[in-house]
This record gives sequence, C-alpha cells and structure tokens, in this order.
Amino acid sequence: MSVLRTLYPPIEPYASGHLDTGDGHSVYWERAGTPGAKPAVFLHGGPGGTISPTHRRLFDPACYDVTLFDQRGCGRSTPNASLDDNTTWHLVADIEHLREMAGADRWLVFGGSWGSTLALAYAETHPERVSELVLRGIYTLTKAELDWYYQFGVSEMFPEKWERFVAPIPEAERGDMMAAYRKRLTGDDREAKIKCALAWSTWEGQTITLLPEPETSDVFAEPDYALAFARIENHYFVHAGWLEEGQLLRDAGRLADIPGVIVHGRYDMPCPAKYAWQLHKAWPRAEFHLVEGAGHAFSEPGILNQLIRATDRFAGKS
Repeated sequence: MSVLRTLYPPIEPYASGHLDTGDGHSVYWERAGTPGAKPAVFLHGGPGGTISPTHRRLFDPACYDVTLFDQRGCGRSTPNASLDDNTTWHLVADIEHLREMAGADRWLVFGGSWGSTLALAYAETHPERVSELVLRGIYTLTKAELDWYYQFGVSEMFPEKWERFVAPIPEAERGDMMAAYRKRLTGDDREAKIKCALAWSTWEGQTITLLPEPETSDVFAEPDYALAFARIENHYFVHAGWLEEGQLLRDAGRLADIPGVIVHGRYDMPCPAKYAWQLHKAWPRAEFHLVEGAGHAFSEPGILNQLIRATDRFAGKS
C-alpha cells in the first residue's frame, strides 16, 4: 500500500501586496515558491473564506510559483465583508488581472469547494489560460445543491447542529433559510447580524469533516471571520452565483483540452458526490478520485494525499 502524501513544510511568501481592481476593492495577494517556476493560482473556499499559510504547502516550492489571494471582501482584502461589486464574474476578472500581474501566459488552477466553482467558471471563460485544473469538493451551485445544505438534506444528518442553525430564524420564515438569513446579515441590527453570522458560519464549520475536527471548525466560530464569511457566502448563494441553472456542467465541454484531477470525499455533506461524478462524466479527460472514508475538508488524509499527488504530477514529478 502506498504511503499517504502530506503537506510540504511551512513556507513564507516571497512577495505580497494589494491589487487595486479599480472599483473600490483592494485584493490581497501573495506569491510563494520559486520565482519563475511553474505558475499556479490557488482559489480558496466559501465564498467568504480566506487563504491560510497551510494552502501554500499544497505545492512543492521548488517546482511552483504560486499566487494565492483573498477574494473580494475576504481576509486581508478591503473593504472587509463588502458585497458591492462582488460577484463570480468580478472574481473571474480579478484572476485574469492577477495572471497578468504574475506574467503567466497559462497557469495551473487549484480550487476546492467554492474554489472549485470559481475555478470552473474561470476555466470555462478562459480555457486558453489554464494549463491544468486540480479540483476538490465539487460544487456546481445548482438549486438542488443549495437546498440540500440550507433547506433539507444535511439537516437529516446533523439534527442537533441543524437545530442551532435554524434557531435565530422565526419558524414562519424557515421555508427559505437563505432569504431569512440575508435579511438579517444585511440589516442594521448589529447584534442580530453577529448572532446570525456565527450560526451560519458554525453550521458549515461543523459539517465539513467526516469526524469532528476542532482545529478546522473553530475558526468558523470567530466573530470577525464569521461576519465576512456568512455575509459573502449568503450573498453569493442567494444570487445562485450569478450563474444560469446548471451552467457549469452544461459548459464543461470547454474543458476538453485541459488535463485535470477531481478529488471528492465519498461522505462530503456540503457537496454531494453526485455532482463530482457528473463533472467527471462531462469532462472525461480529468482523473477522478472518489475518496472513501472522507468528508469535505482538504485536510482529511485521503483527500490531501490525492491533492499533493496531483500537484506533484503536474509539476512533472511522477
């Protein structure tokens, strides 16, 4: 049996800064690895998440020159938690600006969870700019996927956690949880906003791993993180990511010439495996790994193993 691959050692960025997008947003970026090596870009999850030092460790620093960035309103990007001019297509344009800044003609695009959604949207818009795709926790942002997580489905798997998720919402409004949360997350009542942000964020943090993993879930319960995460994620999901229903699978033919790897946990609660399978069928050139005994998080051993093997292989290491 082959040894499970794990993260590369910690590494600091060799450069960092902010990209002024020209419409009020300033996007934080950093680059890690070896300047001039194989170009790659890392797309974090959420929407509303942030990059972390761990994400740099998914790539062999001797082989890659990786650009990582906090998406609009996230992390060190400003204005924090802003919903203005913040859509999927603004982010696709930001990725192109970052590619030009990095001086890359094409680059490997790595995205997990919402990052897989954004990676697909970018790759289907600019296939000529993508050398390879590494995708984890596939989310195609259809109504069925949103309903599964925020209305009925995962609620059956985690009844005690679901009870805490619906608690801030009056029973009369629970027929549309995303809309009920939006009203409060964009309202003027700061106390209600923080309460709902924590409930929304904690629901996700506690349902993304197969087994409880406090080091993963605890960050979701930090008020500053939760506010940006919940506001931005809810904003994107209420608007269905500004995508047509089924658009990402419909347009998967545009990926035909792009090599790729799809990694998905069998017991991924937020992102049902069905959609990863559908993407695999629509994009047969991609290598497909359905990882047994795994949930959603990239930190789960079987998922991490396949991700590291993928970045190694595309760097010509195996």
